Amino acid sequence: MQQSGTILTLYNRRLKQEKGKQMEWNFKNGIPIYTQIVDELTMRIASGQYSPGDKLESVRDLAMDAGVNPNTMQRALAELERRGLVFSERTSGRFVTKDENTLKELHEELAGKYFEELTDKLRKIGMSGEEIASAVKKWLEGIR
Repeated sequence: MQQSGTILTLYNRRLKQEKGKQMEWNFKNGIPIYTQIVDELTMRIASGQYSPGDKLESVRDLAMDAGVNPNTMQRALAELERRGLVFSERTSGRFVTKDENTLKELHEELAGKYFEELTDKLRKIGMSGEEIASAVKKWLEGIR
């Protein structure tokens, strides 16, 4: 019985990989796993890998894909729910928010975070605010 369960698990995992649902999970030492899961799922929502209204896989399936304990995944999903990025429907599961304002705020929050990281690094190499603004403007003109 144990062997057939293992075979079924491997088969289900293979099907998910073929459908492109299995995604890479890379955890770093020194940072709580649930925090990294929250960050990763937040990025997947912000980037559109999970579209508004998409149903998320079950806690157990997500945990298995990530290679973590289901309680860890549950904690991460509860945090995403607290932030308003996902919502639960009692018998149907968890879904990505459909609220456009929440998603817009998420994009603005992430943009602010990345701009802050970028400007901190550029200031460390001696660039002034004016030089940073000029470099960003040139870069944006180059990608159009």
